[in-house]
Amino acid sequence: MKIKQLSTVVPENVYSTEELIEVFPCRLPDGVKQNVLSLGVSKRYLITPTKSTCEKETIIGEQELVNLCLKTCQDTLEKADLSIKDIGYFIAAYDASPFLCPGLSHLLIRKLGFNPYIKHVNVQGMACASFTKALELAGDHLANHSDDNVLLCTSGVNSYWLINQLRGLKDVMGIRRINLIKNMRKRKMELRKWIATMEFFLFGDGVASCVVEREGDGLSVNKVIDVTNFRENDYLAGYARIAALNEPFKFGFYSHLDKKLPKFGVEYTALAMRKLLGKNAETIMKDAKKWAIHTGSEKILNMMTEHYKIPRIKIKESYQVLNEYGNLAGASLPFILEKIVSENEFSNDDIILMLGFGWGFSASACILEFQKQQK
Repeated sequence: MKIKQLSTVVPENVYSTEELIEVFPCRLPDGVKQNVLSLGVSKRYLITPTKSTCEKETIIGEQELVNLCLKTCQDTLEKADLSIKDIGYFIAAYDASPFLCPGLSHLLIRKLGFNPYIKHVNVQGMACASFTKALELAGDHLANHSDDNVLLCTSGVNSYWLINQLRGLKDVMGIRRINLIKNMRKRKMELRKWIATMEFFLFGDGVASCVVEREGDGLSVNKVIDVTNFRENDYLAGYARIAALNEPFKFGFYSHLDKKLPKFGVEYTALAMRKLLGKNAETIMKDAKKWAIHTGSEKILNMMTEHYKIPRIKIKESYQVLNEYGNLAGASLPFILEKIVSENEFSNDDIILMLGFGWGFSASACILEFQKQQK
């Protein structure tokens, strides 16, 4: 299976980290501000304006998300010299959307110009490993429909969740102060506010799309390996869930990032890599031209770089995407891959190793090989 074309797009609203500190709902203590600055993010593009509203209830609109998805899908098709009629299967991968149901593919099918009978699927809740899962699904389809093209749209629009959970926040404590709180209920609430603050400053918005085909020039997706919940309750290390409030038609949003996440990222990707590469793992990792590793945070990228002994030049695009866009969840890998492909020259048999990991707890490993067919 080949990746024929890949495109990315971001919203118009761009904010530096310093600007976001200034518009944050409350003043940040110096310790929390230092935590924010150590995430490795200098700016982000956000679909949701940072200004709060006085409305008691705001129905969040889907149009901006839909417009971003349309733009990148149409750009991909144009660059691939394809029309919507050339697509036999459509995959929409995402987590955050104003609609819990119907899914993102339902919102896009008619606007993209698809026939209403188009085969399509939503990949929701796979978080940062969703791109590789979408590639797997595309490969399964092409195995039985070799003449088809498959269009993938991967949304990393996170601000629908991560900005709105902070509206009206009055104060945030640093971790040291939180750890001194004896009342466990209060400590839990303060930790929840600190985590929400880190999410606000870490995650950005962006959408990527690609067309894949059975044969052709370019990057060949050779194999994808997934590992999920190696231990039964590992999914609790990172999640987003809703909570019931004692008011009609009201729900709360609860998210959690455990301090074990960086360790899990290394552990789970190592399990996936071992199964992906087998006995030749050391040689393949050493010979890989580039690595595309999900942009968890600068600390996580540093741990990955150290664990796999990756020269900085081979992983620089992952750091650049984190710095310029923030953590884009499932869209981070196609953003990194697009940067790698557009800014580097490749020869036949050059290898890219791609690692995704995150909430679930899940990780995926994928090996991509550059091939140019002989005329």
